Amino acid sequence: MVKAVVVSGKRKRSIARAVARKGTGTVRINSIDLNVYRSDFIRNMISEPLQMADKHADKLDISVNVEGGGPMSQAQAIRTAVAKAIIGYTEDEDLRQMFMDYDRTLLVNDTRRSEPKKQLGRGARKKRQKSYR
Repeated sequence: MVKAVVVSGKRKRSIARAVARKGTGTVRINSIDLNVYRSDFIRNMISEPLQMADKHADKLDISVNVEGGGPMSQAQAIRTAVAKAIIGYTEDEDLRQMFMDYDRTLLVNDTRRSEPKKQLGRGARKKRQKSYR
């Protein structure tokens, strides 16, 4: 079997890189254990792929490095990276299909990006008001 798998997950400006190795089921995000990471909602979001792949996830240690973006986009990038790491390490097609049926964003990066700001405006779409008098 494979010694280690390196994968990445992206969402908006966040990039998460995950390394999966044989181990005892610990997940660390920027060297912080998942059990003490940020809020309950974010923890539950990140642990979804771990709960779905419980028998496979118990045999893996996953270390995630995440940077950029805000807390929610980081959480979604981590979630994608963790799911890809589990699939990449186990190479289980049934698990891959289960992830895809449940939520496609578990295995597919979100390609949407913010639109660049244009001249004569405050943002991508908003323009200065025009006065006729």
